[in-house]
Amino acid sequence: MPNKKKVLEENKKKKRRIKRKILTDKKEAGNSFIFSMKNNLIRGFLMEIGVMQPYFLPYIGYWQLSSMVDKFVVYDNVQFIQHGWINRNRILLDGKPFFITIPLKRAPSSLNICERQISDQYFDKDAEKLLRTIKHAYGKSPFFKEAMPAIEKCFLCEEENLSKFIFNSIHVISEYLGTTSEIIFWHRNDIDPSLKGQERVLEICRNFSATSYINPIGGLELYDSKYFESNGIELKFLKSKTYEYGQFGNEFVPNLSIIDVMMFNSKSDIKKMLNMYELIS
Repeated sequence: MPNKKKVLEENKKKKRRIKRKILTDKKEAGNSFIFSMKNNLIRGFLMEIGVMQPYFLPYIGYWQLSSMVDKFVVYDNVQFIQHGWINRNRILLDGKPFFITIPLKRAPSSLNICERQISDQYFDKDAEKLLRTIKHAYGKSPFFKEAMPAIEKCFLCEEENLSKFIFNSIHVISEYLGTTSEIIFWHRNDIDPSLKGQERVLEICRNFSATSYINPIGGLELYDSKYFESNGIELKFLKSKTYEYGQFGNEFVPNLSIIDVMMFNSKSDIKKMLNMYELIS
């Protein structure tokens, strides 16, 4: 079996060689050469992945991560957290943050996300009620007419399984935003259940032959870059930059659901926002 540190060093050497080749080609071809760190040549050697739980219409940082990696893995075979961000998020209502929640059927707290079911009440009346609340909140926003059809597709999904319901919304919003990363919905149950935290993440990375793993900045204290490196994987953290936009002239409220971003910003401006982050090694 090859030495893991040696594998990592070889990957870094390949990346440096490819960068030099691209810079040389760029110089020779002049302005007509399109230079990108996500050049297909690089993609052939390196594989950046991100792994997140399924969240319902999350904040912009989630979509920044999903759009900048080669493969974005949505992993739902983990325990459902009550009062977290899996089945709820916040919008702006009358100038203040307001929670919108997808109600679930009663179930043991030990169940994983992929085992949770949406309540019958949601499909009977709550879906339409939530949509009315969103229309009341954003009916006069500049991009309401453009964004609302995509939002409706998310809320009117008929999937009763929570994971599948959220997977639909991730597909819908990714299509609206025009992101091109491969999104993989993964709920394999053959990962050793004793693996926790970074051990579980490393196992997922190995399943996808990842050479680099990107995590939101909140995991800075949870993951050890040297340990990842010893396993042949480079670890980086994505730190979102705050971008303030108009919210009906009110004091700006950050980190609301992507709904808020879509209602107040054009698709072209959102694409710019998706690139407003810093990668920390």
